[in-house]
Amino acid sequence: MRVDVLIPDAPPMPRGPHGVNGGAADAFGKLVDAAGAILAGADRAEAAFASHRGGLQEMVVERARADIALQIAATAAQRTAQSLSTLLGMQI
Repeated sequence: MRVDVLIPDAPPMPRGPHGVNGGAADAFGKLVDAAGAILAGADRAEAAFASHRGGLQEMVVERARADIALQIAATAAQRTAQSLSTLLGMQI
C-alpha cells in the first residue's frame, strides 16, 4: 500500500490572530467596521457644511451612503440572528 501526500491547488488561507480562519464572523466584523467608517465620514461632511467649509450636495450624498450602509449592516445582523436561531432550534 502506498500513501501519497496531497498538494492543494490553492495557497493556504491566511490565519487570524488566534490561529484560525476568520470566516463569516470576520466578514461580518469588517462589514460593521466599514459601516462605522462611512457614518464617521457622513458626520465629518455634516460638520464641514455646518462650519461653511463643505457643500450641501456632499453632505446629502455622504448621509445617503451612510444610511444605505447602516441598512445593509442591520439586514446582515438580522439575517445572521435568524440563521443562528434556526440552527439552535434544530433537533439533533
